[in-house]
Amino acid sequence: MDLNEISHEAKAALAELVEVAHLQENDIVVIGCSTSEVHGARIGTSTSMDVAMALYAGWESVAKATGIALAFQCCEHINRAVVVNAAIANRWDLELVQAIPVPKAGGAMATLAYHRVQDAVVVESIQQRACAGLDVGDTLIGMHIHPVVVPLRLSHKSIGSAHLQAAMSRRKLIGGQRAVYDYDEALAQARAHGYRAE
Repeated sequence: MDLNEISHEAKAALAELVEVAHLQENDIVVIGCSTSEVHGARIGTSTSMDVAMALYAGWESVAKATGIALAFQCCEHINRAVVVNAAIANRWDLELVQAIPVPKAGGAMATLAYHRVQDAVVVESIQQRACAGLDVGDTLIGMHIHPVVVPLRLSHKSIGSAHLQAAMSRRKLIGGQRAVYDYDEALAQARAHGYRAE
């Protein structure tokens, strides 16, 4: 396993997600990751801090370049709590929990994030505040993304041996048959009914 390649794949996947989901500075991206799956083992059976470090390096570089905020999901052994920067927790009034991720209860990725994210804290939930997310190794991150969650088809299908899924949030489409969601179409209809721009 080439850790440099793993880091490159992680960086490329997140960069593509930022572009496809039109993410902006301070948008939260949740990442769930099984380092076991990345190096070819079954989820939860062979956690790897080396793999976590390689992944984190790739993701951190994208976060620094774009200003997005990363949130790292812990494993189910601590109820999929999330590692975030304290500023995110304060901004959204998230409930802090007394748990420190370790490789066998939280996972290698969350463990590393807890020690690398500036002013890291663990919160019970990010209350569906994420705008998008990456799921590396089928860890199930949908609960953290703001509804409506839309699956994305990235050109990157895997990181290492792990299946890669991506998702983003979109605004709810409300109304019925007559509802219009495209600005140009709405403007055309308004003009057809007598609207004139000043």
